[in-house]
Amino acid sequence: MNFLSGKSVLVTGGTGSFGKAFISRLIDDDEISEIIIFSRDELKQYELHEQLRSNKLKYVLGDVRDYSRLRQATKNIDVIVHAAAMKQIPASEDNPMEVIKTNIIGAENIVNSAIENGVSNVIALSTDKAANPANLYGATKLCSDKLMIAGNILDSGSKTKFSVVRYGNVLGSRGSVIPFFIKKSSEGYIPITDIRMTRFWLSLSEGVQFVLDSLVRMKGGEIFVPKIPSFKVVDLARVIAPNIPIKVIGIRPGEKLHEIMITEDDSIYTYEFENYYAIMSPELINKGFLGDKSKKVPDGFKFSSDNNALWHTDESFINTLKLNGIIS
Repeated sequence: MNFLSGKSVLVTGGTGSFGKAFISRLIDDDEISEIIIFSRDELKQYELHEQLRSNKLKYVLGDVRDYSRLRQATKNIDVIVHAAAMKQIPASEDNPMEVIKTNIIGAENIVNSAIENGVSNVIALSTDKAANPANLYGATKLCSDKLMIAGNILDSGSKTKFSVVRYGNVLGSRGSVIPFFIKKSSEGYIPITDIRMTRFWLSLSEGVQFVLDSLVRMKGGEIFVPKIPSFKVVDLARVIAPNIPIKVIGIRPGEKLHEIMITEDDSIYTYEFENYYAIMSPELINKGFLGDKSKKVPDGFKFSSDNNALWHTDESFINTLKLNGIIS
């Protein structure tokens, strides 16, 4: 993590699943100057303070919806990792203005405060649901992605670089289907919306590493997409709870059979690297910041969980769950 040596890092949504894992990783680096945990729940901040003891950590209560508070919090900050979001799909559908305020207005506030305070690097966490969105959560994250990428051209005199990381379902994170399946197995059956359903999967530690890697390589204007494996949801249920019957309940509103991370329309601007793809802004392509280790994907290319070249086997999925302490 030499890139972060001597720098101050602010993590929005720092008490969430990703935020806690990311911060836990950062405090092991003696070279990092300061880590600011920016979030709105004082209880979660207290609990994290009790869990992680470090003189590098500073806790700031605030909401990304509040521009004045965010502007104060980002003074003298070098790097922002924007992980704060409303992400529960049913709650977003039932409370549309709330998710718009957090995911869209919050992203705008991040962009403006970062430019105003001269933050050098901003990387925002996105989701596969932002590609061809089928629900309001995905639509707001698509808007957030667009705002972040546009931040690179909003102020031509700014030194701030903005990029996005987009990945799939995180194993064992808060709101993940895995704890839900484990809980339901004790009730005698596992509810499955559709036996054809597939999803992208990665571990929390893999997500943290991908963000760190993306901070190093970002030029400003990329949406980074890792090459991660797919797995059928029905197979996940079988692995999590063998011998427990499955009950098909039908697809819920806003749910997809298969998730997409790169659409056919995005293929025009997408380049492939060894372990990831990058959807480049046209401005970045015109500047020639592609490097010599990339190749343009074919027009019409699509990266979705059903056409993925990488698939988990039962064995690899079980090993991943064990490695990450999700099952014993």
